[in-house]
Amino acid sequence: MSPLARLKAYPLMLSVMRRLRPVLVQIEKHDRDLGNQLRRASASVALNLAEGSGSSGGTRNARYRTALGSARETGACIDVAEALGYVERVEPLLLDELDQVRAILVRVTA
Repeated sequence: MSPLARLKAYPLMLSVMRRLRPVLVQIEKHDRDLGNQLRRASASVALNLAEGSGSSGGTRNARYRTALGSARETGACIDVAEALGYVERVEPLLLDELDQVRAILVRVTA
């Protein structure tokens, strides 16, 4: 995985987080705990991407694996919110960008 591809994941995740704001508001009207979990998981992706980019070797891999787990958790929180009827529709671009982040992280951690 090229450093450029890894760097692309960070701004993509920030875009996901910006797009998540209205979704979080809707979720927290119904379930504050799920909203907090979504907020923590999405922040963890960005923070671990940033930390991993400044690390090397095993530490870098560990941060990117943590970021991947948190990216998957972010998606699961959105899925649960949709399944429970807390949100009617999530912006397709948000989901696409989150998929791109997960794909990059899968390649980086393989």
